[in-house]
Amino acid sequence: MSIEASAGARQDGAETGGAGLTSREVRLAVRPHGEPGPENFELVSTTVPTPGPGQILVRNTWMSVDPYMRARMDDRKSYMPPFRVGAALDGAAIGEVVASEAAAVPVGATVSHTLGWREYAVLDATAATVLDTSVAPAEAYLGVLGLPGLTAYVALTDTAPVRPGDVVFVSAAAGAVGSLAGQFARRLGAARVIGSAGGPEKARRLVEEFGYDAAIDYRAGSVRAQLATAAPEGIDVYLDNVGTDHLAAALDALHIGGRVALVGAISLYNATAPVPGPTNLVLALTKRLSLRGMLVTDHLDRLADYLPLAAGWLADGSLRTANTVREGIEAAPGAFLEMLRGGNVGKMLVRLAADAD
Repeated sequence: MSIEASAGARQDGAETGGAGLTSREVRLAVRPHGEPGPENFELVSTTVPTPGPGQILVRNTWMSVDPYMRARMDDRKSYMPPFRVGAALDGAAIGEVVASEAAAVPVGATVSHTLGWREYAVLDATAATVLDTSVAPAEAYLGVLGLPGLTAYVALTDTAPVRPGDVVFVSAAAGAVGSLAGQFARRLGAARVIGSAGGPEKARRLVEEFGYDAAIDYRAGSVRAQLATAAPEGIDVYLDNVGTDHLAAALDALHIGGRVALVGAISLYNATAPVPGPTNLVLALTKRLSLRGMLVTDHLDRLADYLPLAAGWLADGSLRTANTVREGIEAAPGAFLEMLRGGNVGKMLVRLAADAD
């Protein structure tokens, strides 16, 4: 059943522990070659199992789409297993517990888990985290209080630490990580923060909303030339979400002893052949640069320190965030494709239809 043809009936039966409950889920229909499209996804109705001992039934209200999911659509070894063709995709989600066979997670609790891309999920209670929604709205735990926020924070405090007086450059600066990274760099003492994004509207928002001193519109011309204008005396730290021309420009601009956090490489994710790296990589040698890769899953122990800080900044209004929201499980594939093309500002989220009750 295609996304366009599916009609999802209203679900019933949650109060009976899932018996007879129908849920819609998005499955990988076929692996993409190059840029994915709607034909790579299938929306399917399925019967939800009754939770067993130690399990919970969650009505998902929010789900996340993220760049790393593109790599999981390919059948190749990586740091996460590939999605299986014909099976539901997965990823971060937030929902309400509507049936529970686990005393530690009661009915009515709001939880985060990794069985997104579906309206209802049955999972072990130990695989869910109960959230405090008095601190922030539930969806914040998919963005600023979730892995995107932690990524930006750890990248600039550990992977490529910002020091007082530094000049910092961030690519994909209007995205989920980048829109926070500029603000964190400022808190860490950066003297100047420069962001790159696609289009004049995003560039405007970087400066007016997200605390950047200067914005580069990579669609308007050479990233290298624009960075040289924005930081004529060079930069100290680069947070890389893009790779290719952005990384090459940063290598040119970095001072001796400069630091790079390699967080993402979205320009490469749809490549169908090997993509040449920067031709100026020798500068890492001559400038004694530190280029360090980062996977946020290696730093989950930092959440305990990060969450109170970020929650406090949200509460006092000093940390600004943005979400781009699409509605309904049927919109999830389109939201994912839109995110890959740079169609979001801040975190791209899907609000599921089950949230309507």
